[in-house]
Amino acid sequence: MQTHLTIEPGQLTLTQLQAIHAGVRQLTLPETCRALIRASQQVVQRAADGEAPVYGVNTGFGKLANQRISKAQLDTLQLNLIRSHSVGVGEPLAPAVVRLMLALKAASLARGYSGVREVVVDTLLAVYNAGLVPYVPSQGSVGASGDLAPLAHMTLALIGEGDMLRDGQRVPALAALRQAGIAPLTLGAKEGLALINGTQTSTALALHALLTFEPVLEAALVIGALTVDAARGSDGPFDPRIHALRGQPGQIDVAQYYRALLAGSAIRRSHQDGDDRVQDPYSLRCQPQVVGACLDQLRHAALVLLREANAVTDNPLVLFANEDLQADAADPALPGRQRRPPGGEAATGRFGGELISGGNFHAEPVALAADGMALAIAEVGAIAERRIAMLIDAGVSRLPPFLTADAGLNSGFMIAHVTAAALASENKSLAHPASVDSLPTSANQEDHVSMATFAARRLQAMISNTANILGIELLAAAQGIEFLRPLRSSIALEQAHALLRQQIPAMVQDRFLAPDMAHATSLVRNGSLSRIFRTLPGLPRLWTPS
Repeated sequence: MQTHLTIEPGQLTLTQLQAIHAGVRQLTLPETCRALIRASQQVVQRAADGEAPVYGVNTGFGKLANQRISKAQLDTLQLNLIRSHSVGVGEPLAPAVVRLMLALKAASLARGYSGVREVVVDTLLAVYNAGLVPYVPSQGSVGASGDLAPLAHMTLALIGEGDMLRDGQRVPALAALRQAGIAPLTLGAKEGLALINGTQTSTALALHALLTFEPVLEAALVIGALTVDAARGSDGPFDPRIHALRGQPGQIDVAQYYRALLAGSAIRRSHQDGDDRVQDPYSLRCQPQVVGACLDQLRHAALVLLREANAVTDNPLVLFANEDLQADAADPALPGRQRRPPGGEAATGRFGGELISGGNFHAEPVALAADGMALAIAEVGAIAERRIAMLIDAGVSRLPPFLTADAGLNSGFMIAHVTAAALASENKSLAHPASVDSLPTSANQEDHVSMATFAARRLQAMISNTANILGIELLAAAQGIEFLRPLRSSIALEQAHALLRQQIPAMVQDRFLAPDMAHATSLVRNGSLSRIFRTLPGLPRLWTPS
């Protein structure tokens, strides 16, 4: 695993985010960004020293913004903000999610528009680099005004008042910080607000889903192709000319994946000329159209989330009159677009500077991206469930009923399919868009919210359901292949079949199937089938660059 990563604020890549998610050990910032941090902090300090009311510096928060705070109480204001907003409930967020939160918040603040001191950014990175994980309850954010509660819990640990996860154990944050040699953070003007305002939790949760679903979708492609051969389906529907006429890029790529996975199958050759079936069921024939549409949706989500990972999303923001906004707004998700290099003249040449309130904390882009991901994840599971139903239906698959040679005495895969149907149905409910819901908060000051945090958090349950459906399909497709022996499938698909058979023998008669299903699902989730997919030459990656 990569051990060190320098993160350029505003220029994080999906590959870097994947490394952070996986637990790259050390993060550093380029020294060139520090002049920008100092320049924006000086603007906040002038506001704190002045008499004019400035939101988040010398006023209350939300509906209490009209309440002035004395200069002597400005630091207490920020401390009270963190304590009062640490109201999350539920199970803690996964360490991979919290690692992303720490890194994304550090990168956002380091862009130099938030007005915090360097020590704030340095503490975030020090906690990450020490392998400490703030204990952050997973529920309690509506995805607007920032992910307030979860980010407050993260910050509570930084100041030594919350808890940390250290080697998987929950420990008092102050003790963990001291053991790691990290001084607890003391908050200055605006710093508590800068730390909890923003979309870093919802973005981290959505990235967590995007990165964990990629190997599951790659496994789905391998398993879907294995089912095509088990059902003696045609590879005609994957002809590139068909998909070029439609022009949908995901569909074109998925058809290419299936052609590569099925290439050289002796099973296909055995019935190429003598099969009287004119067309296969949609669950076989329309895989490029269905899974390709899902792939397009997921690729769009990846672009949105990459933009958000590089964004400045707290409020108010420190803006300067001579900012090269056009250069700064260059989209880091698009190749060939370059931002103005930070630091140097760009920082020292700033003049004036003012705090302006806006709404970048509103996580609607993340909410809509997560809702789109939910639909895609559900559809990948839904079409897999239909393929299982097709395999166990002797009238369609032309395989023994329920994939057992002695049907009646044995039930075969009859009830395994029922489990798949239950999971697919559950995903339908979970796929209901979260972003269409909004409950006003903060005495109607925050009157429209995104619900992005739940939109992203619920994706893990959906990924688990889809992975289990695919595990059942893998068992069923492999069983179908057994009835076609001695014919062989393609090299790639025989590798997948052999991988399963290393631990799970063919089902000659009924047996306790739940352990087999659990093992097959582990092959879907742990990258084993994904590695087979990635060894195929010349194929475009799904969305994470190689």
